[in-house]
Amino acid sequence: MKVLVTGGAGYVGSTLIPMLLEKGHKVRAVDWLAYGGQPLLPVWSHPNFEFIKGDLRDQQVVSAALEGVDSVVHLAAIVGDPACAREPELAKSVNLDVSLDLLKRAQAAGVKRFVFASTCSNYGRMKDPNGYVDETAELAPVSLYAETKVAVENAVLAAGKEKGFCATALRCATVFGVSPRMRFDLTVNEFTMEMVARKELTVFGETMWRPYIHVRDMARGIIAVLEAPEAKVKGEVFNVGSTDQNYQKQQLVELIKEHAPDARVKFVHKAEDPRDYRVTFKKINDALGFQTTRSVPDGISEVADLVRNGVITDFEDARWRN
Repeated sequence: MKVLVTGGAGYVGSTLIPMLLEKGHKVRAVDWLAYGGQPLLPVWSHPNFEFIKGDLRDQQVVSAALEGVDSVVHLAAIVGDPACAREPELAKSVNLDVSLDLLKRAQAAGVKRFVFASTCSNYGRMKDPNGYVDETAELAPVSLYAETKVAVENAVLAAGKEKGFCATALRCATVFGVSPRMRFDLTVNEFTMEMVARKELTVFGETMWRPYIHVRDMARGIIAVLEAPEAKVKGEVFNVGSTDQNYQKQQLVELIKEHAPDARVKFVHKAEDPRDYRVTFKKINDALGFQTTRSVPDGISEVADLVRNGVITDFEDARWRN
């Protein structure tokens, strides 16, 4: 395939692109490089890679990006609740308006497959505190970020019912692990960095559940959907992760203590935290045989090693956060 990856220089995109190239696909990336282009250096000279620097709010950029591609993986977004809350108008424009426009124009351009990266945050707070939510559960977004994702999901799934267009929405677990565009504002990565490098951590809402997925496994999940028989993924939504990788924040701390036994941790109880969800990933396993390959403890180990070896030291630099 010739695949367009939007947000190609981002945390997931810069991990996904080398994996697509390894599998023989041609890749075009588009990104406005808000956090720099260094994550693309490992693939820059690859003969099957091309890059467009631009803002998807620019119609000319979208036209150039879509020209001649078979598939679209739409990752570009203002990612996360804090970033969206800080700049709500930008978040609505990029996450909602741009996504809906890209979907419509991809169809018009003859693109065959469209994979949209959504989020498990769409579930909000599960009704049964002892249960798990699956793809049929009621969505209850409690942030602007999740609200935009739900709206685009609905459009993607509707488009996926149309003839000749295979569209799929992926509700991804919270991502962790080392990426060419590293982030230290994601829970596992942040907790590990704080405890290993700074020897202290404050945790809010320690009992709240979240599912987690390694960034390489998220990329593998995207590729699995891209390469799956159309009948299995057309018009479908999949949770992407592993059922046994649901953790409470306090459980993460216990795992990280193996690498930072002298770290001081303060728990601040936050019963009103609106997001609390444990997720089952049985559907993608049954339909596509997809299973994750790296666990939360694996991710903690690799981030701890990154920090201890001084590969990154300027943790306050804005480029490590969205």
